Amino acid sequence: MPKGIMEIKQQKISLPEYTNVDRQTFLQDIYPLLVDFQRKPVVLKGLHLGDCSTKWTVDYMSKTGGSKEVKIHVSEVPQMDFIRKNFLYRTLPFDTFVKRAAKEKHTEFFISENEKYYLRSLGEDPRKDIADISKQFPQLATDIHVPEFFEKDQFFSSVFRISSPGLQLWTHYDVMDNLLIQVTGKKRVVLYSPRDAPYLYLSGDKSEVLDVDNPDLVKYPLFSHARRYECYLEAGDVLFIPALWFHNTVADGFGVGVNVFWKDLPSECYDKTDTYGNKDPCAASRAMQILDRALKTLEELPEEYKDFYARRMVLRIQAKAYSANYE
Repeated sequence: MPKGIMEIKQQKISLPEYTNVDRQTFLQDIYPLLVDFQRKPVVLKGLHLGDCSTKWTVDYMSKTGGSKEVKIHVSEVPQMDFIRKNFLYRTLPFDTFVKRAAKEKHTEFFISENEKYYLRSLGEDPRKDIADISKQFPQLATDIHVPEFFEKDQFFSSVFRISSPGLQLWTHYDVMDNLLIQVTGKKRVVLYSPRDAPYLYLSGDKSEVLDVDNPDLVKYPLFSHARRYECYLEAGDVLFIPALWFHNTVADGFGVGVNVFWKDLPSECYDKTDTYGNKDPCAASRAMQILDRALKTLEELPEEYKDFYARRMVLRIQAKAYSANYE
């Protein structure tokens, strides 16, 4: 084990599983348990997802998806790191991308024969348009039935997520509730509660701790306090991920997923320029800006005074904003 890397034996908390859940059951028996700051992810099994589960082979997706160009991530290593950007952005025809992503080794490549690929589908103009597979991949979209657990006007986006075998994505949170539909392949998902954000060494919406299995506890000593929730998705499983829950995924073999996001807050709470669903709600962004200005003001004080008033600020935030109902 490399110097500085310490083996971590966090308790793994398995996610609850529900089978053959319909809209009424989800809204009455599951979703009400996940509101008022008690939101927790669950795995849903046995849902009707349409013909995608049997149809979406590499050959079928390549032919049906066609040669539409897609922007992809290409990395030399399995662990993609969005903070340090250890990957390249490249463009390939969709059919070429699918065939490459399904292979362990490549005769054609950008970096090396072992490179890894990842597609997070985008809107036609990513600066203005959200991802919606019914618009970007209409023929493939007819194969999948998305569980209708939310109102149509709450829909935000539907995103293709296609990854090479063994690919691990960085730990991050999203600001909207979402369903991760594992159509083909298998995937391990590790999640962390929003309450454990102090232990995740955040840089924006992402954790600096890339390797959640063998973290550098010399560099990230508090990470060992984060509670680790975990599930292993099989083809046909659906993972409900509440907004603000951190998640890290590892693809066990080539896998195709569809991520569906919906607005659980009123539309006016969200940044209207956000096409990815990862910008903090407007009120939260304003509060962070105010905090930044307050911290800059504290710089006018000597260190002893700055430390004292910073601690007072923290105490006020805890007293006014922390929830007693939050596990």
